[in-house]
Amino acid sequence: MTAPPASATHLVLIPSYNPGPKVLDTVAAARACWNPVWVVADGSTDGSTERLQQMAAADPGLRVLALPQNRGKGAAVLAGIEQARREGFTHALTMDADGQHPAEQITAFMQASQAAPQAMVLGVPVFGPEAPRARVLGRKISNGWANLETLGAGIGDSLYGFRVYPIAPLAQVMRRQRFMRRFDFDPEAAVRLVWAGVPPRNLPAPVRYLSAQEGGVSHFNYLRDNALLTWMHLRLLLGFLFRLPRLLRRSRPPLPFQ
Repeated sequence: MTAPPASATHLVLIPSYNPGPKVLDTVAAARACWNPVWVVADGSTDGSTERLQQMAAADPGLRVLALPQNRGKGAAVLAGIEQARREGFTHALTMDADGQHPAEQITAFMQASQAAPQAMVLGVPVFGPEAPRARVLGRKISNGWANLETLGAGIGDSLYGFRVYPIAPLAQVMRRQRFMRRFDFDPEAAVRLVWAGVPPRNLPAPVRYLSAQEGGVSHFNYLRDNALLTWMHLRLLLGFLFRLPRLLRRSRPPLPFQ
């Protein structure tokens, strides 16, 4: 297979924590579609970091950034985008390491970002029959809160982590406060970027929930992570009320599907 040409502005960024062997397939699929691909190994202890480093040694389009201890998804993304910004990249497509996200959609999302570089390109999940009903219902609730907190700015899905961010505003938003470092990263990033004036562009993309037999690994904890999301939306609601006059003045229709 011919490797894709290297991009000077857009990279794929994959935060990874104890993902199991499935991460190798995920990274290989991403590399088949884009160059470069960076993996941020977030203090993994399952041997995946070493296997990824071996993979990267034979592939100049792949880089592994190894963090010494687990800090959370948002912290891993922040470490990646800060390094990417230092090297001149302007946009990062984030995707999960566990095989849930569609690598074959990377090019389409990158093209949408290149056509509207001021925007964030948000994946809107197309669920298969295996999707847990509780997870589907839970994200509907989170989406409702996110759209309230942004006056219906057009966040198609607040939790789906397959998306392209403009790096500079995301890094600025994250450096201003200490939240957005763990499971709360994806929804809070979308809301705070809208507050910062970054418009959302929504594109549909399939999502798979892999069984353990298929190599699926999930670190989602219903009690802990739903409590985290509840606290997140409470503080975002307070931030929304503070910003409400400004948001009313700035309100505008969202960018449409393409």
